[in-house]
Amino acid sequence: MKLHLKKASLLASCLIIGGKLFAQTPDANLDTKNYVQPFSGGGSFRTWTIGVHGGLLTPYTIFGTNGRQDFRTPQSEIGYGGYIAKQFLPAFGLQADFLRGQVSGTNSQAAGLISEGSSFNTKLDWSAALKANFTLANINWFNRKGAIQPYLSAGAGYMGYKTTVTNNTPGAATVSTNGTNKEWFVPVGLGFKFNVASGVNIDLGYQVNFVQADNFDGVNAGTTNDRFSYAHIGLEFALGSSKKPQLSAYNPVNSMRTEYLWKAQQLQAQVDAEKAKNAELQRGLEETNANVAKLTVDSDGDGVIDLNDKCPNTPSGTKVDGSGCPLAKPVVVVTEEDRRVVRDAIANLEFDLGKATIRDKSFPSLDRVARLLVDKNFSLKLAGHTDNTGSKDLNMRLSKDRAEAVKTYLVEKGANPSRIEATGYGQTQPIASNKTAAGRQQNRRVEFTLY
Repeated sequence: MKLHLKKASLLASCLIIGGKLFAQTPDANLDTKNYVQPFSGGGSFRTWTIGVHGGLLTPYTIFGTNGRQDFRTPQSEIGYGGYIAKQFLPAFGLQADFLRGQVSGTNSQAAGLISEGSSFNTKLDWSAALKANFTLANINWFNRKGAIQPYLSAGAGYMGYKTTVTNNTPGAATVSTNGTNKEWFVPVGLGFKFNVASGVNIDLGYQVNFVQADNFDGVNAGTTNDRFSYAHIGLEFALGSSKKPQLSAYNPVNSMRTEYLWKAQQLQAQVDAEKAKNAELQRGLEETNANVAKLTVDSDGDGVIDLNDKCPNTPSGTKVDGSGCPLAKPVVVVTEEDRRVVRDAIANLEFDLGKATIRDKSFPSLDRVARLLVDKNFSLKLAGHTDNTGSKDLNMRLSKDRAEAVKTYLVEKGANPSRIEATGYGQTQPIASNKTAAGRQQNRRVEFTLY
């Protein structure tokens, strides 16, 4: 009994120590080390593992009534073994298992065969089994380490054993089997695997072995086959490159979560980069607009922008030259030849019908007026007029546009824009009757006043 308690205490201590080793750490940051994208092929994982384990063997099991077995008082003995496993899916793998040890019990109730209180000891020389392992879950949703995999296993095996029965009847001899018995058995188990490092797991399991015979304990009585259990703790090691994760510890759901968070981080980084880029472009645009504004500012309103104005803050209405400086008032003498040039320009001035577009035939005479303005620094007033055809507003706008068109042309030829005034009068100042075509033709005009 004391030996039994000592063994149970040892197993409990192992469980406590193991629990401290596989304590989970919160996943504070997204970890993509050894990350495998969802739905990747088997070549991205470590699928082969080997393991060693040790524990307690006993005829006591969690199935059925132990009082109906051939020996009612089970003993605990040491067992040990190893295995090699191949994982095909995160939830399914095959395992080739090996186990050795002893199974014993006392207090026989096989009345008529041996006396009550007798005992047995079965030495399990070897056992080999092929089992299917089913991983029920992979608990590491928010944790990158310390995952837990509960599992179930079932399979078939073959074993060789020798049994010794000690009869409690006075004078009765100890009975041993002749040679090694060989029988089939069915292992059914459950357990937990704890990931304590990359490719290293602690394996805690419990397995019931259903022997396909009734002579495992040396007594063949009743109709129930013998069985025994094995509670163990062990270490499992993944084979292959340490850069690959272990398939049995792979959580597809967590992988999809990691993929989502990773893509979200990348997308957010792209958005932030675009925002920074747009902000930089906006600052550049504002600086450009500010520089452009400087090129168009005319603070004193003299028609010369500040950038080129050598005489800033000239009084309003002051006539200035191209540098923005006040013009000296020269004595202006308009000769008869000058007036002839202007009359000729008026006579040859034509526009497209209903538009302010000057026709090409008008350009030579306008060029002579432009040279006159440049050479003698004359001032010129342009007054646009129309007949009464159309609305008053339309005629006013058309007369102003035509006068401005003539001014624009003369300025392009070198004339000083500050010395040219363009005004539109519409149909308000006719010089002939609008009732006749000839009169309306005379009223459609741009008058040049040279001074």
